[in-house]
Amino acid sequence: MMIGALNHVGVATPSIAESIKLYRDILGATKIGEPFDLPAQGVKVCFIDTPTAQIELIEPYDETSPITGFLAKNPKGGQHHVCFEVADIHAAIAEMRAKGVTILGTGEPRIGAHGTPVVFLHPKEMGGVLIELMETPKEAH
Repeated sequence: MMIGALNHVGVATPSIAESIKLYRDILGATKIGEPFDLPAQGVKVCFIDTPTAQIELIEPYDETSPITGFLAKNPKGGQHHVCFEVADIHAAIAEMRAKGVTILGTGEPRIGAHGTPVVFLHPKEMGGVLIELMETPKEAH
């Protein structure tokens, strides 16, 4: 397996609306998507396009959100994960397992914010970084 393009950097935030102001007003972002709910993942999401990747703003959907603990430790938010594209999510999972990498959650892919299968790799085996692997969207081919 070879990781593909950096798709996005996930940034946890207590307020997508406030974070949009930062990226738009301070950093000059002009391509900001509409925020949307992703209740199956427990988050609200907003993508900000950059020339080579995206910033994925993630806010808790409710108190059961998986990022609630992250925000408890980092009340202002911060970098949460890095997402790389892979050609075949199932092949990537098999290879990661063969290499002793822990797949978080059920260990099976779920549909992410881009509408494609994703999995997360445990930071303890990834140099302290939460890595998301995402099957490359079909429209990217």
